[in-house]
Amino acid sequence: MQKLGLWVTHLEETLIAYILGTMTVVTFINVVLRYVFNSGILWGLEFVVFLFAWLVLLGASYGVKVNAHIGVDAILNLVSPGLRKFLTLLSVAACLVFAGLMFVGAWDYWWRFATKASFMEVADIPMPDVLQFVSAFMNDGEEYEKLPRFIPYFILPLSMALLALRLLQAGWRVWTGKQDLIIVSHEAEEAVEEAGRTMRETENTNRQGGN
Repeated sequence: MQKLGLWVTHLEETLIAYILGTMTVVTFINVVLRYVFNSGILWGLEFVVFLFAWLVLLGASYGVKVNAHIGVDAILNLVSPGLRKFLTLLSVAACLVFAGLMFVGAWDYWWRFATKASFMEVADIPMPDVLQFVSAFMNDGEEYEKLPRFIPYFILPLSMALLALRLLQAGWRVWTGKQDLIIVSHEAEEAVEEAGRTMRETENTNRQGGN
């Protein structure tokens, strides 16, 4: 289980890094082509939109893993540690119910495109040759011209499954006392205040240097 957790963590971090980098590169190239050469990548916008969806959905589970989701802990800070732990576990249970419902809905939605509607393609993104092998058993042997929708839509059930896994891990850490909350609130406020102070100090330094 520990090796599986490390592998999933590595997968999340790698995908998030590559997705963010690819979005940046494609967007930059498209801007240069548009404003310099009066051209552009036809499928660039749709490609970036799909990547952004993958980034957000993968980031939701990764945020639980690194305890980066912002929440309100005003009430939790007023109660006893035992009640705080109970309320936190209750929140984990509610989030698990939400993730389970979303997974069922996401799976049903994606499964339709993977079976009955496997012929449906996206609007602009061409089908890479390296993925044409799926047409042998997904499209009656007929090659896809555009990327089939079941490929980018797979992030829907995948992300909800990862979210449920990360919530279970967070719940276990709370139960065993290794973690207090599943949100970050006052720490985030302190970080924002610190960033604001740093920006003000930098501006003051620049003004003094200019004078």
